[in-house]
Amino acid sequence: MRIVGGRPLEGTVRISGAKNASLPDLCATLLTDQTVRLSNVPEVRDIRTLARLLSDLGACVRFEVGGIIEARAADITSVEAPYELVKTMRASVLVLGPLLARCGKARVSLPGGCAIGARPINLHLQALEKMGARIRVESGFVEAQCERLRGAEIYFDTVTVTGTENVMMAAALADGETVVRNAACEPEIGDLAELLNAMGARIQGAGGSTLRIEGVTSLRGAEHKVVPDRIETGTFIAACAIAGGDIEIRDCHPSHLRAVIEKIRETGVRIEEGPDNLRVRSPRAMKASSVSTLPYPGFPTDMQAQYMALMTQATGTSTLTETIFENRYMHVAELQRMGASVRVEGRTAIVTGAAPLSGAQVMATDLRASASLVLAGLAATGTTIVNRVYHLDRGYFRIDEKLRGLGADIERIDEKGGPVPAREDGA
Repeated sequence: MRIVGGRPLEGTVRISGAKNASLPDLCATLLTDQTVRLSNVPEVRDIRTLARLLSDLGACVRFEVGGIIEARAADITSVEAPYELVKTMRASVLVLGPLLARCGKARVSLPGGCAIGARPINLHLQALEKMGARIRVESGFVEAQCERLRGAEIYFDTVTVTGTENVMMAAALADGETVVRNAACEPEIGDLAELLNAMGARIQGAGGSTLRIEGVTSLRGAEHKVVPDRIETGTFIAACAIAGGDIEIRDCHPSHLRAVIEKIRETGVRIEEGPDNLRVRSPRAMKASSVSTLPYPGFPTDMQAQYMALMTQATGTSTLTETIFENRYMHVAELQRMGASVRVEGRTAIVTGAAPLSGAQVMATDLRASASLVLAGLAATGTTIVNRVYHLDRGYFRIDEKLRGLGADIERIDEKGGPVPAREDGA
């Protein structure tokens, strides 16, 4: 992407459905032989990848205009999730629980995705073993079998979003009651529970740290609207703050982003809340404010990189402490290329602002890091070229078009510098 900085943002932007809710929702369609219809699904690259995986497993997946997907797994013809697909997206591991619950077996490649840390799935496997699964890891695959899963008491040593989701889906078809303690509380967990309950599951406590799931013998088809993407919402708040301007963000859930809204308000940005919209107005100058990432409802790790870009333009010194992943500062070197004053000490990044940024050639290393470089480009003097934006396309639906609609000077370019037309699928 090519970005010419210095243009304030004005106008209205609509938030897409949450990628991190759509992915487990799609995996949940494997739990029934009936049709599940999802709306408000962002047609980003990760969704297309998972749809291909579901098709390989025997499901029929159909995309409709306007972010609607119909999926029906009438017959599951394969229980193997191959490395070629799983390596590009860690969320592919979410087929493990549904396949095991419905088919009694699964063979899933160990996951990949963004290179932001080890992110082991041992907690998933330990929980499924407590539910009666026999599991071994061999040649890079998780191989699991069971006659029928049974309810169990599950306690997660550390909060795991995908682990909670995998257990929820597996427990929905297990014999008896499953109790999950220290469960993840993210809004995406509540979204999955809403879908599963619409399919006939019996899940209580979603949004809290204890879940109770009473297993049923079968699930049915359902219709479900995916929750808005809170990280996209936060990214556009930060975009307006760093570029300057006055924007309205529609089709969002402000209550899902409380920690981000309050933290950015501390910098001097004015944010007014409605039931499903926000108005963001940037100040003449921002002041530095420190933050630590935490599991929900704390400040999300998926907003750390964007917030760091913002702090490069805030007066004073701020510290950002990353407590979730051990390798999530790869964007620092790229921000430094643009003139940012950032140094890393262990899990803490120390940012001194406001340092003038200048356009440069930079390289995206993961999904949220790529967003931080786009934000930095909006504030920089001159032209910024962000390479490897396929990372960005994994999680943001046409973010360049949305920013351009707000007045940003941004476009996709090919290797020769020419413009690239947007694809119909947004990927």
